[in-house]
Amino acid sequence: MKREQAAYFPPITLAAGGTVPLYRQLYEWFRAAILDGQLHPGQVVPSTRSLALELCISRAPVLSAYELLHAEGYLETRTGAGTRVAIALPKDLARLSRHKSRKSEMRGSPAPPRVARRARAGRTQWEAPWTRHLGAFQFGSPAHEAFPARIWASLLARNTRGSTAGIGSYVGGGRYLSAMGYVALREVIAEYLGTTRSMRCDPEQIMICQGTRHGLHIAASALLEEGDAVWMEDPGFWCASDVFSSAGARLVAVPVDASGLNVSEGMRRGPDARAVYVTPSHQFPMGYVMSLTRRLQLLDWAARRRAWILEDDYSSEHRFAGPPIASLHGLDVNDRVIYFGTFSKVILPGVHLGYIVIPAALVPAFKFVRQTIDEYSPAVFQTTLTDFIREGHFARHIRRTKALYVKRREALIAALNEYLGDEFPVISTDAGMHLVLLLPPGPKDVELSKDLAEIGISAVPLSTCYLRRPGRNGLLLGYGNVDVGQMRESVARLAGVLRVALARDRALSAI
Repeated sequence: MKREQAAYFPPITLAAGGTVPLYRQLYEWFRAAILDGQLHPGQVVPSTRSLALELCISRAPVLSAYELLHAEGYLETRTGAGTRVAIALPKDLARLSRHKSRKSEMRGSPAPPRVARRARAGRTQWEAPWTRHLGAFQFGSPAHEAFPARIWASLLARNTRGSTAGIGSYVGGGRYLSAMGYVALREVIAEYLGTTRSMRCDPEQIMICQGTRHGLHIAASALLEEGDAVWMEDPGFWCASDVFSSAGARLVAVPVDASGLNVSEGMRRGPDARAVYVTPSHQFPMGYVMSLTRRLQLLDWAARRRAWILEDDYSSEHRFAGPPIASLHGLDVNDRVIYFGTFSKVILPGVHLGYIVIPAALVPAFKFVRQTIDEYSPAVFQTTLTDFIREGHFARHIRRTKALYVKRREALIAALNEYLGDEFPVISTDAGMHLVLLLPPGPKDVELSKDLAEIGISAVPLSTCYLRRPGRNGLLLGYGNVDVGQMRESVARLAGVLRVALARDRALSAI
């Protein structure tokens, strides 16, 4: 059979000595020529030997390029017929390629890919300018320099060297690699909660997770069906809203006041709610403490409706004056409260450990959901944290940081009063690691937060914490990561931006 010779073979130009290997240049040339229609299906191409001679190169890169083109289906070799462009390629490949290019030009940028509703339901602000690890006033950032890093490193090294059969393999790892968590850590947490939070719980009810958000995801998957109503504090923690939105829940915005969540309004707005997310000991972001009357009212409603109370006690360790506020879980006699705690605000966020206290009847469901997600938290961090608590380092660290945060909060309030006066009211409580600076009518907090991010200051806009719009304008200022000696200078820079914005807004209003 006579071979079909190409009447014309386009010239090949190679960049000798370039950064792209010769075989890759040949591959790209052939591929482009085939897709553009310069080489058509069935057309014979030069042999590797003749092409190498023609291009004055060794045969090796030609062999490599042809091998890759064969593997991807652009070329084929038949006995007695040589190497040719694959016959199976569409005859109108060039027309299709040009048509695709024209469609792309007409459409401009490609349409965004279709994603699941749960992936676009939220309003997360973790990519916002004011959250990008800036300087002063980062929300939720503890005093890293106060953490006993050497002690932690020593304990971590000790736990890394020891018990490798338990923490380093799946075999026999039930004590360490359990969906519920390391048994000894759950035991010390149960003892700690009984002493400090008046909670009655067994270690078997405690699940170690990777922080509150992780725990809320587990709870939402275990408890909620598509369309279930969930009460959310308004304003409240935006991340919790995102978690429940992604689970398909219907969010019911319930206002808060100085007594905490308005339970009566919640019953009016969402009488059929399946769950309620609440921060009773230190309402986020306003810092209010939920009154005993409303706590009992909420517990009664949950018992009657067979609803679940998701209690986020994110700031229980940071109460600076008076006795600890009793948890809702400690008052619950009907097993309707699921309690969430975290070590991120006390130790270091990078340790990434928290816990859930689960009613006994729900443990199997939570355990099953956890096993479908990631099964267990890092074992070496669990064992290290256990020793950190048992040996008294945890309690000493809390005492030291409490005193430190009191000084930083007082310094921040004094500096705000000095530079801003009464025009910008401050909401601060004897707990937590942030306060709220309220803005006068006019300036928008989102725009102010963007301006502040430009000078290296992180301030979360209060309005973004509201489910219902418009929310009140204000700024969340964290003081955990700002040294007392740097407080006045940081506030002075903050005040400068606020004053300029206020003056600009008043000038525009006067026009």
